[in-house]
Formats: sequence, C-alpha cells, structure tokens
Amino acid sequence: MKLLSIFEYILVMIKAIAEAWVDVFKRCTNNQINPEIMDIETEINSLYGQVLLACSITITPGTLTIDLDHDSKTLKVASISPRKKDEIIPFEKYIKNIFD
Repeated sequence: MKLLSIFEYILVMIKAIAEAWVDVFKRCTNNQINPEIMDIETEINSLYGQVLLACSITITPGTLTIDLDHDSKTLKVASISPRKKDEIIPFEKYIKNIFD
C-alpha cells in the first residue's frame, strides 16, 4: 500500500510542478504577482511527513515554506499569489498515507 502511495505522490508532484511552472510564467509575463504569506494546517502527524510536505511545497514553483511547527502541525507558506490549501498541497493525502 505504501509503495502505491509513493508512486501516486510522485505522479501528483510532477503534475503540480508542471502546472506551477505554467502558472508562474503566465503571472510573470502578465504582471499578476500578488504575494501572500499564509498558515496552512496539515493532517500529517509524522515529522518526516511534515518535512517532506514542506520540501514539496518549496520545490513547487511560486511557493516557499518559511516555517514548520511540528507540534501544531502548521506550515507558514509564501505564495506568489493568493491560493487555496488544496492548490498548494494537492499531494498531502499521499504523504499522509506514506508516513502515518
């Protein structure tokens, strides 16, 4: 089961990175940059899972994880534009399946 979750995570991550590159390119060429910093609560209990989530957010263009609070399961994320939680972390459920 974990092997399937790893495979699904990789596919969703590749898709998220590709979509983010297109979004960032469009925003940069159209001058539609409106940076925002937000707190995102995660359902992942494992510290390793939270770290993988934070790294996944950071390698996705247009987002950057600034802080991780393991105890409150909260990430502070900077984004190139206002976004919803599901748009920033579509891969959370796969990471949860791998580590929790």
